[in-house]
Amino acid sequence: MRQVLRTRLGLVLILATTALARAAEVPAVVLPAPLARVLTDYESAWQKKDAAGLAALFAEDGFVLSSGTEPVRGRAAIEKHYTGQGGALSLRAFAFATEGAIGFILGGYTRQKGEPDVGKFTLTLRKDASGRWLIVSDMDNGNSRR
Repeated sequence: MRQVLRTRLGLVLILATTALARAAEVPAVVLPAPLARVLTDYESAWQKKDAAGLAALFAEDGFVLSSGTEPVRGRAAIEKHYTGQGGALSLRAFAFATEGAIGFILGGYTRQKGEPDVGKFTLTLRKDASGRWLIVSDMDNGNSRR
């Protein structure tokens, strides 16, 4: 009987913790199509482990600012940095703004859509001459303390 109660109590604690974690997440916002394209293209390239495709999303002088690494600058260096990286990824925005040719997206990421965020990111954006938004800087970090 005690084992059954412990098991049930453990299950209740897990469910309560999961519910609290989800409740603490910042709600998602819907992005305008040109900004949403940045996130969907990023997800797609990351999932395919397509370093060239990822680098193409950046301005020629763009930066990757990831935890635990030195800043990476320029498309060629970004492609090299992302080579061999990728996998499951789901991005969601929780804030954005644009003013003329400058913008940003703040968001969270996880491996599968619907799961709690495991990290957060900021994308600084610049619109090119054709009107396409490119990433000037991509800064991310995980939610867990190491």
